[in-house]
Amino acid sequence: MKFVDEAYIDIAAGDGGNGCVSFRHEKYKEFGGPNGGDGGRGGHVFAVADPNLNTLVDFRYSRRHEAKRGEHGMGSDMFGAAGEDITLKMPVGTIISDAETGEVLYELLTPGEVITIAKGGDGGFGNLRFKSAINRAPRQKTPGWPGERKNLKLELKVLADVGLLGMPNAGKSTFITAVSNARPKIADYPFTTLHPNLGVVRVGPEQSFVVADIPGLIEGASEGAGLGHQFLRHLQRTRLLLHIVDMAPFDDAIDPVAQAKAIVGELKKYDTQLYEKPRWLVLNKLDMVPVEEREARVKDFVKRFKWKGPVFEISALTREGCEALIHAIYRHVQSEQRVENAPVEVDPRFVGDAPL
Repeated sequence: MKFVDEAYIDIAAGDGGNGCVSFRHEKYKEFGGPNGGDGGRGGHVFAVADPNLNTLVDFRYSRRHEAKRGEHGMGSDMFGAAGEDITLKMPVGTIISDAETGEVLYELLTPGEVITIAKGGDGGFGNLRFKSAINRAPRQKTPGWPGERKNLKLELKVLADVGLLGMPNAGKSTFITAVSNARPKIADYPFTTLHPNLGVVRVGPEQSFVVADIPGLIEGASEGAGLGHQFLRHLQRTRLLLHIVDMAPFDDAIDPVAQAKAIVGELKKYDTQLYEKPRWLVLNKLDMVPVEEREARVKDFVKRFKWKGPVFEISALTREGCEALIHAIYRHVQSEQRVENAPVEVDPRFVGDAPL
């Protein structure tokens, strides 16, 4: 599932330092020559494609990025130091365009790729530069050049890392609202969600993942019943599926175990690879279950469902248990990314001119 994540930033490269007018003052030399140094260049602004990032959410919290200006030149032939550069980490696939004109300026397509998005200004010349045979005591200097300043739009088309599965009214939209920036429609009737919703879950600085909520599935979805069958294909590119189960259905005659088995059956019918994808069981709405009954009800569900994988007990409405769940999800997504980005081992017999 592709999701357009965007952010607007202002960047400013450093200005160059000014040149210096200075003359030597030495003993027994009444008129020393010029020794004013040049100013240092301003810092550049770089962008690097970081394969460990998959959203632009961090740039929504820090919009202004400025590099340091170069130091001014000084006497005794001392040139100013260059300003410190800054490097902005962006996800692979980020499109950088001019915010005012919409012109695409750069694209980060290769992991580790580094581009210069704003150049620092050159330093000004000191009077040492203007010394000549006919101008033995120059008093000219030049100021530093200003660094580039740009208003940029960052755009990223990413794939959802986590997909939510479950019956209508299982609490998927409430969960994605509780943990991410998504704001889907929430109501107490089935099929409130009519189209996929995506949200960015921020775990910490430069730590985030994308979660997708699709319309609820019902029995027969793989054959076209309900709405969810139209969106099952979007879950094929995710790294993890969360099977959300309503542990406190409105109707006492509804068996959550039977509903959960029906969802798993639809996955298996639709696509075997989707069925075999890593899947975690998330038991939701436990705030509506009496405290003294929770443990017994959870054990009974897991036993009858014959579930051997990870189980999380949450209440999306009160956020109980959500924090531990999103941290576990982030660790799983990170481990998957490391495996995907691991270098491929090449047989040394086929490298360069190595003999067979």
